[in-house]
Amino acid sequence: MRPKEQRDSGQNDLFKARLDQIVDINHALAKLGRAIDWRFLEQRFGAVYSDKAGHPPLPTRLMAGLSILKHMHDLSDEDLCARWLENPYYQLFCGEEFFQHKLTFDRSSLTRWRQRMGEERLAALIQESLSVATRTGAAKPADFCKIIVDTTVQPKAVAFPTDAKLMHRARERLVRLAKTSGVDLRQSYERVGKHALIAHQRYAHAKQFKRANRALKTIRTYLGRVTRDIVRKIRGEAELESVFAHSLMLARRVREQRQHQRGRKVYSLHAPEVECIGKGKAHRPYEFGVKVSLATTLNRSKGGQFIAHAKALPGNPYDGHTLATVIPEIETRIGASLSRIVVDRGYRGHNAPPDHKFRVYISGQRRRVTETIKRELRRRSAVEPVIGHAKAEHRMGRNYLAGTQGDAANAVLAAAGYNFRRLLEWLALLLSAILAALSATANQHRPPKLA
Repeated sequence: MRPKEQRDSGQNDLFKARLDQIVDINHALAKLGRAIDWRFLEQRFGAVYSDKAGHPPLPTRLMAGLSILKHMHDLSDEDLCARWLENPYYQLFCGEEFFQHKLTFDRSSLTRWRQRMGEERLAALIQESLSVATRTGAAKPADFCKIIVDTTVQPKAVAFPTDAKLMHRARERLVRLAKTSGVDLRQSYERVGKHALIAHQRYAHAKQFKRANRALKTIRTYLGRVTRDIVRKIRGEAELESVFAHSLMLARRVREQRQHQRGRKVYSLHAPEVECIGKGKAHRPYEFGVKVSLATTLNRSKGGQFIAHAKALPGNPYDGHTLATVIPEIETRIGASLSRIVVDRGYRGHNAPPDHKFRVYISGQRRRVTETIKRELRRRSAVEPVIGHAKAEHRMGRNYLAGTQGDAANAVLAAAGYNFRRLLEWLALLLSAILAALSATANQHRPPKLA
């Protein structure tokens, strides 16, 4: 069943206060709520629902507004619920007509809504943010014809992986699952396993690597014994085998992988999709998460530098091999052809579409470079502070959403939150400029004081 969308009835209630009567309608968040084309978002997000009978979902403006507020102000789902309940501007932005004293949604509704929408439809939030930027004068349509493309790492919310901790955690998960499933193990190794892990960490810290390797071998032995014990106990019982299948598969992969092994490895048991990515940073040689491609405007608009596209790229592809996917998507989102794409040297040997092959300019390039293009190439590093803000202030610095779908959704929502934050500041600046102009005009027409 399709959601029952919110509409302003314009009616008063004797026992409730209308939000537009208790807030400043010229507040930046109120103005942003009026500037967004909610019907466009209702059309895009409503396409996932059918007309069959059933419980109606929550209104699109409520869920889309909550997602924007969450990533615009770097809030968790729990903090967002608490902030929404006490902030009338949040409620007005989400389409409420009267002030609500109780939550009209559940915290888990946000998770289910994100999973239902997916990356493809959530990208409509970025598209709408760019439309609002052009409508409010924060950016011009011509600003989005020249872009900077770069990649970064979106880290996952996982602990730093070591072989000892992974094998110890895999044994603990198997023992816990055996207890809940009623499988009686010969030995759990809880006490001696913990002591072996502590010994390994102390030896490794003291650079006594031979002793550390002996402790690591002991931890691997304990995991192997528990794994074989569980396999013997559940053999022939189809129901228990299906319960233990995933945990046993991860435990075997963790036990068999080695430090210098090539290919895919398990870096986290609760997020096995995590990849190890090295970007050549001295302070952080390796990051654990997923590679993300970001595209920003080349020249700074009046309202700031906006993100035109964001996409998670699982599999840790080479930067230059991402342009064949990224460029067509950017043109689809902005509705115009790209005239210039500026990238760093990591994109040498790129596979851009044939029509755009000579529109891609690499930092340090000498051929086909005019004085204008030279100046624009010096703007390539302008994407770095945008990435920094998206990570530090809009939840791209640590992704808490589960699975590869969570990686893709978080990248898109972080970019949308960054854009709407720029729009919020632009509308506040515009309001202050208007008020200053009105004040100056009033002072000019004020009659002089008599002595």
